[in-house]
Amino acid sequence: MLEAVSWVEKNFNEAPDAIFIFRDDQLLISNHAAHALQADYGLRPAYIIKLMQNVVKQRQSQTDDCFNCTVLDQAKTVIPFNLPVKGGQPLAFSLVYTDLDHEQHVYSLTLKSNDLLQRMDQLAQQRKLVQYVNRAHENERKRLSQDLHDSIAQGVYSSIMGIRHLETAAAKADTAAFDHQTKLIENQLYATLRDIKGMALDIRPAVLDSFGLSAALKALAKRLEENSGIGITVLTHDTDQLKLSEDVQTVLYRIAQEAITNAIKHAQANEINLLLVAHEHEISLEIIDDGTGFDVNQHVSFNGHSLGLLNMNERVKSLHGTFQIKSTVGSGTRVTATFPVA
Repeated sequence: MLEAVSWVEKNFNEAPDAIFIFRDDQLLISNHAAHALQADYGLRPAYIIKLMQNVVKQRQSQTDDCFNCTVLDQAKTVIPFNLPVKGGQPLAFSLVYTDLDHEQHVYSLTLKSNDLLQRMDQLAQQRKLVQYVNRAHENERKRLSQDLHDSIAQGVYSSIMGIRHLETAAAKADTAAFDHQTKLIENQLYATLRDIKGMALDIRPAVLDSFGLSAALKALAKRLEENSGIGITVLTHDTDQLKLSEDVQTVLYRIAQEAITNAIKHAQANEINLLLVAHEHEISLEIIDDGTGFDVNQHVSFNGHSLGLLNMNERVKSLHGTFQIKSTVGSGTRVTATFPVA
């Protein structure tokens, strides 16, 4: 038990946040970070108590001079706090009030460095993004494996069986059967070749690297329009001169690919419009369909091709863009992605 108390005391004293613990307005204990703020910057505990009291007064409908009567009614209160620094920029903190013992009027005031919080948030976002990328890569491998098995492997197997029948026809000197079997094998190999080309386009369209995003989107729309019979219109404006990074172009292409595929497979859309427009210091991509729509709040992921559209949000954020899905049941869907450009 004494060892556990020692651990708690060590953790309290070495915490990076400045922690003050009070009973009423009397300071009971503070940790090393709190001592440093008092010694180095002249921070007075009475000042942060008064600051918290004033904020709570403003937030509540009734005014009460009793600090504990107002603050202790709230389990936790957070306010921004700037500590002046002579000859330098003020230090930015979040001041957090926590009720520790309501009956004994014991509470803590913690100063959390905003820079530290931002770094922790960035680390959490990076971990989340790594997990997402790993999961996305694994899902893509599963899809490729299934496509290879269901399409390419089956096509090759059918061609092998056709060749065996061809050997039989040749042995019997049956010219008609030989010619017929030859045509069947040829057609099967052409079908397998089309599947391979389709997979190659899904993995990485060569037109994107050779001719840019606008051309790649138009080629994508043409291919999906021919396969589905649904009208897909692509409109671009002032985008040819933009110098977009390869990552941004890839993400915009994948969003268009995902949105159009979902509209075809799941929304029963009759018409799909894709708009790629350059604005001042940004580029936006919109995919609008007239399909069945859905309740966005009720869907955390799509069952569509490749990476889910909602997961695209992580890739867009990693490139400092914004991503939005607007949809209403019966009124279609609008997917929008925007990226800053120089």
